[in-house]
Amino acid sequence: QVQLVESGGGLVQPGGSLRLSCAASGFTLDNYAIGWFRQAPGKEREGVSCISRRDRRDYVDSVKGRFTISRDKNTVYLQMNSLKPEDTAVYYCAAGAQPPFQRLCSFRPGEYEYWGQGTQVTVSS
Repeated sequence: QVQLVESGGGLVQPGGSLRLSCAASGFTLDNYAIGWFRQAPGKEREGVSCISRRDRRDYVDSVKGRFTISRDKNTVYLQMNSLKPEDTAVYYCAAGAQPPFQRLCSFRPGEYEYWGQGTQVTVSS
């Protein structure tokens, strides 16, 4: 069974850190781009960070310099530092197959076939 499972969310004070994990089972991530998306109450889902199958990384402007995406075998991580209240949201990881020649990743949700169930991140004092 193909599955993505996120973990690592929780409650943290402003300025704190969390590391989210996205573990894949039932398939290998070698040929996939992985995206992290988030959705806050009353807002649309937005792309936060992604990593292509060729390990090219991208970040939305609001998290550049604070978040770092990485992958290790069949798990992808999102290290989140200097967290702000506006980072509060449900965070989802997603996997999308890419051809070998594709270098970049995308924040378009339609390019991702598999989605996790989400993990809540709350930044509050």
